[in-house]
Amino acid sequence: MTRATKIVATLGPASSDPAVLEQLLIAGVDVVRLNFSHGKAQDHIDRANLVRSVADKVGKTVALMADLQGPKIRVGKFAEGKVMLVAGEAFVLDAQRTEPGDISAVGLDYKELPRDVRPGDTLLLNDGLIKLRVENVLGEQVHTRVVLGGELSNNKGINKAGGGLTAPALTAKDMEDIKTAMAFQCEYLAVSFPKNATDMEMARQLAYVAGEATRHKPAMIAKIERSEAIPQLEAILRASDGIMVARGDLAVEVGNAAVPALQKRMIRMAREMNKLSITATQMMESMITSPVPTGPLATVGARGRCSARRATSRAHTAASVVPIESAASPGVAPAQSTSAPTSASYEAALRPPRDLHRQNPAAGIRTTRCPIASRSCARIATRDSNRRPRRVSTTVTSSALARVKATSSGGSESHGSPLSASESGEGDDGATG
Repeated sequence: MTRATKIVATLGPASSDPAVLEQLLIAGVDVVRLNFSHGKAQDHIDRANLVRSVADKVGKTVALMADLQGPKIRVGKFAEGKVMLVAGEAFVLDAQRTEPGDISAVGLDYKELPRDVRPGDTLLLNDGLIKLRVENVLGEQVHTRVVLGGELSNNKGINKAGGGLTAPALTAKDMEDIKTAMAFQCEYLAVSFPKNATDMEMARQLAYVAGEATRHKPAMIAKIERSEAIPQLEAILRASDGIMVARGDLAVEVGNAAVPALQKRMIRMAREMNKLSITATQMMESMITSPVPTGPLATVGARGRCSARRATSRAHTAASVVPIESAASPGVAPAQSTSAPTSASYEAALRPPRDLHRQNPAAGIRTTRCPIASRSCARIATRDSNRRPRRVSTTVTSSALARVKATSSGGSESHGSPLSASESGEGDDGATG
């Protein structure tokens, strides 16, 4: 039985061993994600070749997703590797600082930050765990006050609450990485931090140019991570082949409370436009250290499948001590056969029939492959088989009956039914007048 929901697993130190990778593919991984935020070009080419060789060995079709880094909006390094920021204390983000940071200030990788913020703005560091309020901007220095303290270490990310950072979606590094991705002909190219359709169109053109020699054209995935992308969702989807709901970065910008509704909206919109949808970030975070998921996270995974999402991204397979168990849980049945598909492309395999749940409720539920859905499907099938056909009324009006008698007495032939819907008094639902 084919699963409607596919699994995207990130390749990393814990899963780069050929034996481990083989077990991951057997356990049910469908797409292997290569994170271009780490490693060199040749490292990614070698890993791509490894994935394809292992996939051929187990007889399974596996796609490769090249995930571009995007703009690097991060703090610099600290002299001691990290500092502990205390609420109420002053802290300076200095775009010109070259020496390692300390408890009072740190340098920036993103040099345009002083021009993107103003007094009163809120900056969120380390995925929102640390909150700074901008008090003043002096030249290349952003003077802030710590609102929510915590440990800040080297190269942690910076987000602006509500969005508004002007960093372009495609950097010079991304353009080189696109060439690398086309060198091993990735099936999917994920673009980080797109703000509008133009970002996706530019990435597609760069990919097509880089793959012109082999005529390879990857499917483009837009990672929705910026608040600016929300009003442009429809245009971004039209310029893409699918979206990734990057819940981590998106939550930092729009707030955790807004993410569930946005996630449902994006997935629904993708289904209506027949595009791929991937839900990412902390799908099974507890399994980094444990072979068994917690109850709440298992529920998240099950809800993901019952919502008929197209794919689930599990980045924890990159660093997890139990990557194989991570890929197989929660409740996602491993592949029952390791034979390679003989028809349809992988992209087509990811796309179940459009609006299947509306055309045929039983079939729509069946695609979720969970026990609750199976029982519901069985009840629907039983109900439909036991349902008696609806009786259609043949009551006619007096005027119609008089016409039939007149026709019979006149001896003329009738070439059709003498009753029309209006004459019989029946509506669309078969009710009599």
